[in-house]
Amino acid sequence: MTFTSFAEQHGLIIRDLIHDRWTRVPTVDHPHKKNGAYIYDGASGAVQNWAIHEKPVSFRSKTYTPDPNWQAKRAKAEQLRANRQNEAIKRGAYILDNSRKASHPYLVKKGFTEGKQWVWNDLLVIPMRIDGKLVGCQLISQDGTKKFLSGQTTKGAETIIDAKGRHILCEGYATALSLRRAIKTAGKRYTIHVCFSAGNMVEIAKKYDNCLVVADNDPTGIKAAKQTGKQYWVSPVEGEDANDFELRCGSVLLGESLLKL
Repeated sequence: MTFTSFAEQHGLIIRDLIHDRWTRVPTVDHPHKKNGAYIYDGASGAVQNWAIHEKPVSFRSKTYTPDPNWQAKRAKAEQLRANRQNEAIKRGAYILDNSRKASHPYLVKKGFTEGKQWVWNDLLVIPMRIDGKLVGCQLISQDGTKKFLSGQTTKGAETIIDAKGRHILCEGYATALSLRRAIKTAGKRYTIHVCFSAGNMVEIAKKYDNCLVVADNDPTGIKAAKQTGKQYWVSPVEGEDANDFELRCGSVLLGESLLKL
């Protein structure tokens, strides 16, 4: 079996095989997101689909011969990754420095017609930080397409909205704004963490003992919520997230549902 076939069996979509470094790729279940990754040195490698794998799955060719230069290659790959991460930090800082506060069509579509957020070149900018330090940004286009900066660290990265109450974790920014509106309507305090993916919610949840996980009602979201071992809430309607629920049922009902937990 070839490595590409192995990756395909685990749901990864590889169009151009890149060697000797971890590479993010789309998956069959998330074809418009880079929800998978692989590394391959020509003889052995590993794949990970964050929707189904808790850790990378190894691959080794039957004709595998150890590469005598593997240590040097690994060191080079690690240095390349560090360089790409540093470039992403610089790029993120540049984007934020050159952003302006404005309304954005994506947020209007999500029910937020008032208030302004950071916008750069018509892209909604969501800064991503680890322990308060900028590591990159999520950029959201007017049609809702979401991208991270090339090379940036995403594992463990988050955006925190306020820091005055119980920790509440969710996947997306629009969902976080719905949670804030609902909880403010109920007159309660909150600390909302935008985690950017279901898998990253599992990572972020490790940092907070008494947190509430608000997951999307889909197989990936529910699986991640259960993996955290924390209390969690999902919309009773399959396919909905908290933003969908708020738009359908209102802020008051969403707030009441959350505060029961």
